[in-house]
Amino acid sequence: MPARRPARTALALAAVALLSATATACGDTGGLRGAGPTTTAVSPTRLWPDLRPASSPAYPYAVATRETVKDVTVPGGDIRKVDPVDVVEAELKAHPGDYGPKGTYHATVDRMRQCRPGGERDRCPLLKPYHRDLTGDGRADLTLGFRLYPTNQTAVRVYTAEGHRLVQVLADNDALLGVELAGRALIERSPADTSGYEYRTTWVWDPGQRAMVFSRDEYLHVGDGPHGRRTPSPSASPGAR
Repeated sequence: MPARRPARTALALAAVALLSATATACGDTGGLRGAGPTTTAVSPTRLWPDLRPASSPAYPYAVATRETVKDVTVPGGDIRKVDPVDVVEAELKAHPGDYGPKGTYHATVDRMRQCRPGGERDRCPLLKPYHRDLTGDGRADLTLGFRLYPTNQTAVRVYTAEGHRLVQVLADNDALLGVELAGRALIERSPADTSGYEYRTTWVWDPGQRAMVFSRDEYLHVGDGPHGRRTPSPSASPGAR
Protein backbone atom coordinates (compact mmCIF):
# COMPACT_ATOMS: atom_id res chain seq x y z
CA MET A 1 0.00 0.00 0.00
CA PRO A 2 1.19 3.56 -0.59
CA ALA A 3 3.04 5.15 2.32
CA ARG A 4 1.19 7.82 4.27
CA ARG A 5 3.51 8.18 7.23
CA PRO A 6 5.89 10.87 5.85
CA ALA A 7 3.04 13.27 5.15
CA ARG A 8 1.40 12.45 8.47
CA THR A 9 4.63 13.15 10.39
CA ALA A 10 4.80 16.65 8.94
CA LEU A 11 1.17 17.21 9.89
CA ALA A 12 1.87 15.99 13.42
CA LEU A 13 4.79 18.37 13.96
CA ALA A 14 2.76 21.33 12.76
CA ALA A 15 -0.18 20.44 14.98
CA VAL A 16 1.98 20.01 18.09
CA ALA A 17 3.62 23.37 17.52
CA LEU A 18 0.24 25.07 17.16
CA LEU A 19 -1.18 23.43 20.30
CA SER A 20 1.90 24.34 22.31
CA ALA A 21 1.54 27.99 21.36
CA THR A 22 -2.17 27.92 22.26
CA ALA A 23 -1.51 26.34 25.64
CA THR A 24 1.03 29.04 26.49
CA ALA A 25 -1.38 31.82 25.63
CA CYS A 26 -4.43 30.31 27.38
CA GLY A 27 -3.02 29.00 30.65
CA ASP A 28 -5.31 31.15 32.84
CA THR A 29 -8.91 29.91 32.96
CA GLY A 30 -10.08 32.35 35.66
CA GLY A 31 -12.64 35.17 35.44
CA LEU A 32 -13.33 37.55 32.59
CA ARG A 33 -10.41 39.70 31.49
CA GLY A 34 -10.09 42.39 28.88
CA ALA A 35 -8.41 41.27 25.71
CA GLY A 36 -7.10 44.70 24.92
CA PRO A 37 -7.55 46.67 21.72
CA THR A 38 -8.88 44.74 18.74
CA THR A 39 -6.19 44.34 16.11
CA THR A 40 -6.83 45.40 12.55
CA ALA A 41 -7.63 42.51 10.23
CA VAL A 42 -4.84 41.82 7.77
CA SER A 43 -5.35 39.89 4.55
CA PRO A 44 -3.19 36.80 3.98
CA THR A 45 0.27 37.43 2.58
CA ARG A 46 1.30 35.15 -0.23
CA LEU A 47 4.85 33.96 0.25
CA TRP A 48 7.25 33.34 -2.61
CA PRO A 49 4.90 34.24 -5.47
CA ASP A 50 7.52 33.21 -8.04
CA LEU A 51 7.86 29.71 -6.61
CA ARG A 52 7.33 27.09 -9.31
CA PRO A 53 4.23 25.01 -8.45
CA ALA A 54 4.69 21.28 -7.92
CA SER A 55 3.33 19.15 -10.76
CA SER A 56 2.87 15.96 -8.71
CA PRO A 57 2.33 15.02 -5.05
CA ALA A 58 5.36 14.33 -2.86
CA TYR A 59 4.02 10.94 -1.83
CA PRO A 60 1.82 8.80 -4.11
CA TYR A 61 -1.46 7.70 -2.56
CA ALA A 62 -4.10 5.52 -4.18
CA VAL A 63 -7.41 7.21 -3.40
CA ALA A 64 -9.51 4.44 -4.92
CA THR A 65 -9.22 0.68 -5.32
CA ARG A 66 -11.56 -1.38 -7.47
CA GLU A 67 -10.99 -5.02 -8.42
CA THR A 68 -13.25 -7.92 -9.31
CA VAL A 69 -12.56 -10.90 -7.07
CA LYS A 70 -11.68 -14.01 -9.07
CA ASP A 71 -13.04 -17.46 -8.21
CA VAL A 72 -15.69 -16.08 -5.83
CA THR A 73 -19.31 -15.51 -6.90
CA VAL A 74 -22.27 -13.97 -5.08
CA PRO A 75 -25.14 -16.51 -4.86
CA GLY A 76 -28.37 -14.83 -5.86
CA GLY A 77 -26.68 -11.44 -5.67
CA ASP A 78 -26.82 -11.68 -1.85
CA ILE A 79 -23.41 -10.79 -0.43
CA ARG A 80 -24.37 -12.23 2.95
CA LYS A 81 -24.10 -15.70 1.38
CA VAL A 82 -20.43 -15.19 0.47
CA ASP A 83 -17.93 -17.06 2.67
CA PRO A 84 -15.41 -14.49 4.05
CA VAL A 85 -12.71 -17.17 4.23
CA ASP A 86 -13.09 -17.79 0.47
CA VAL A 87 -12.76 -14.05 -0.13
CA VAL A 88 -9.50 -13.69 1.80
CA GLU A 89 -8.03 -16.85 0.30
CA ALA A 90 -8.82 -15.48 -3.17
CA GLU A 91 -6.75 -12.38 -2.35
CA LEU A 92 -3.84 -14.47 -1.07
CA LYS A 93 -3.86 -16.42 -4.32
CA ALA A 94 -4.20 -13.33 -6.54
CA HIS A 95 -1.27 -11.46 -4.94
CA PRO A 96 1.70 -13.83 -4.53
CA GLY A 97 4.07 -10.87 -4.35
CA ASP A 98 2.53 -9.90 -1.01
CA TYR A 99 1.62 -13.33 0.37
CA GLY A 100 4.14 -15.67 -1.24
CA PRO A 101 7.15 -17.18 0.61
CA LYS A 102 9.12 -13.94 0.18
CA GLY A 103 6.17 -11.59 0.51
CA THR A 104 5.77 -9.03 3.27
CA TYR A 105 2.72 -10.85 4.65
CA HIS A 106 3.83 -14.44 3.96
CA ALA A 107 2.82 -15.80 7.38
CA THR A 108 -0.81 -14.87 6.73
CA VAL A 109 -1.21 -17.85 4.39
CA ASP A 110 -0.45 -20.44 7.07
CA ARG A 111 -2.65 -18.63 9.58
CA MET A 112 -5.61 -18.59 7.17
CA ARG A 113 -5.61 -22.40 7.12
CA GLN A 114 -6.68 -22.22 10.76
CA CYS A 115 -9.93 -20.51 9.72
CA ARG A 116 -11.29 -23.71 8.21
CA PRO A 117 -13.23 -26.35 10.19
CA GLY A 118 -10.86 -28.23 12.47
CA GLY A 119 -8.36 -25.39 12.67
CA GLU A 120 -7.26 -23.44 15.74
CA ARG A 121 -9.73 -20.55 15.70
CA ASP A 122 -7.59 -18.39 17.98
CA ARG A 123 -4.86 -18.46 15.33
CA CYS A 124 -7.20 -17.49 12.48
CA PRO A 125 -6.31 -13.94 11.33
CA LEU A 126 -9.80 -13.21 9.96
CA LEU A 127 -11.83 -10.78 12.08
CA LYS A 128 -15.61 -10.70 12.41
CA PRO A 129 -17.24 -9.66 9.09
CA TYR A 130 -19.80 -6.84 8.97
CA HIS A 131 -22.64 -6.27 6.50
CA ARG A 132 -23.84 -2.71 5.93
CA ASP A 133 -24.86 -0.61 2.95
CA LEU A 134 -21.86 1.67 2.30
CA THR A 135 -22.54 2.34 -1.38
CA GLY A 136 -26.05 3.77 -0.97
CA ASP A 137 -27.80 1.28 -3.25
CA GLY A 138 -29.98 -0.12 -0.48
CA ARG A 139 -28.17 -3.47 -0.38
CA ALA A 140 -25.67 -4.74 2.18
CA ASP A 141 -21.96 -4.59 1.41
CA LEU A 142 -19.25 -6.65 3.09
CA THR A 143 -16.52 -5.18 5.32
CA LEU A 144 -13.66 -7.54 6.20
CA GLY A 145 -10.56 -7.24 8.34
CA PHE A 146 -7.69 -9.67 8.75
CA ARG A 147 -4.30 -9.50 10.42
CA LEU A 148 -1.25 -9.35 8.18
CA TYR A 149 1.40 -11.61 9.72
CA PRO A 150 4.23 -11.29 10.62
CA THR A 151 3.67 -7.50 10.73
CA ASN A 152 1.46 -5.57 13.16
CA GLN A 153 -0.73 -4.35 10.30
CA THR A 154 -4.37 -5.14 9.62
CA ALA A 155 -6.00 -5.36 6.20
CA VAL A 156 -9.31 -3.54 5.80
CA ARG A 157 -11.41 -4.51 2.77
CA VAL A 158 -14.87 -3.54 1.52
CA TYR A 159 -16.74 -5.53 -1.13
CA THR A 160 -19.96 -4.92 -3.03
CA ALA A 161 -22.03 -7.22 -5.22
CA GLU A 162 -22.65 -6.42 -8.87
CA GLY A 163 -24.96 -9.18 -10.00
CA HIS A 164 -23.09 -12.39 -9.26
CA ARG A 165 -19.72 -10.64 -9.24
CA LEU A 166 -17.91 -9.74 -6.03
CA VAL A 167 -16.08 -6.43 -6.41
CA GLN A 168 -13.49 -5.09 -3.97
CA VAL A 169 -14.05 -1.33 -3.56
CA LEU A 170 -11.64 -0.58 -0.69
CA ALA A 171 -8.25 -2.04 0.19
CA ASP A 172 -6.10 -0.48 2.88
CA ASN A 173 -3.37 -1.85 5.16
CA ASP A 174 -2.33 -0.04 8.32
CA ALA A 175 -1.40 -0.43 11.97
CA LEU A 176 -4.79 0.13 13.56
CA LEU A 177 -6.21 1.11 16.92
CA GLY A 178 -9.74 0.56 15.69
CA VAL A 179 -12.21 0.78 12.81
CA GLU A 180 -15.66 2.39 12.88
CA LEU A 181 -18.65 2.50 10.57
CA ALA A 182 -20.46 5.84 10.81
CA GLY A 183 -23.42 6.08 8.46
CA ARG A 184 -21.92 5.15 5.08
CA ALA A 185 -18.38 6.18 6.05
CA LEU A 186 -15.60 3.87 7.20
CA ILE A 187 -13.18 5.41 9.69
CA GLU A 188 -9.77 3.98 10.61
CA ARG A 189 -7.93 4.99 13.78
CA SER A 190 -4.13 4.58 13.78
CA PRO A 191 -1.39 5.36 16.31
CA ALA A 192 0.55 8.57 15.78
CA ASP A 193 4.27 9.13 16.31
CA THR A 194 3.52 11.52 19.21
CA SER A 195 2.25 10.29 22.58
CA GLY A 196 -1.39 11.15 23.20
CA TYR A 197 -2.26 11.59 19.52
CA GLU A 198 -3.76 9.41 16.81
CA TYR A 199 -4.74 9.56 13.15
CA ARG A 200 -8.28 9.19 11.88
CA THR A 201 -8.71 8.34 8.20
CA THR A 202 -12.17 8.48 6.62
CA TRP A 203 -13.28 6.60 3.48
CA VAL A 204 -16.56 7.26 1.65
CA TRP A 205 -18.27 5.92 -1.48
CA ASP A 206 -17.62 7.82 -4.72
CA PRO A 207 -20.31 7.07 -7.35
CA GLY A 208 -18.07 8.34 -10.16
CA GLN A 209 -15.19 5.96 -9.39
CA ARG A 210 -17.54 3.29 -8.01
CA ALA A 211 -15.19 2.76 -5.08
CA MET A 212 -14.58 3.88 -1.52
CA VAL A 213 -12.22 6.83 -1.70
CA PHE A 214 -9.91 8.50 0.79
CA SER A 215 -11.87 11.48 2.06
CA ARG A 216 -10.18 12.95 5.14
CA ASP A 217 -7.07 12.43 7.29
CA GLU A 218 -7.13 13.99 10.78
CA TYR A 219 -4.49 14.27 13.49
CA LEU A 220 -6.21 14.26 16.88
CA HIS A 221 -5.21 14.83 20.49
CA VAL A 222 -6.96 12.08 22.46
CA GLY A 223 -5.42 12.41 25.93
CA ASP A 224 -2.35 11.38 27.88
CA GLY A 225 -0.33 8.23 27.43
CA PRO A 226 0.72 6.28 24.34
CA HIS A 227 -2.67 6.59 22.65
CA GLY A 228 -4.52 8.70 25.20
CA ARG A 229 -7.80 8.23 26.99
CA ARG A 230 -10.13 8.56 24.07
CA THR A 231 -13.32 10.57 24.51
CA PRO A 232 -16.36 9.79 22.29
CA SER A 233 -16.81 12.06 19.29
CA PRO A 234 -19.97 12.64 17.25
CA SER A 235 -20.43 10.10 14.47
CA ALA A 236 -20.33 11.40 10.91
CA SER A 237 -23.60 11.65 9.08
CA PRO A 238 -24.16 9.44 5.99
CA GLY A 239 -23.27 12.31 3.70
CA ALA A 240 -20.27 13.59 5.65
CA ARG A 241 -17.15 14.41 3.69
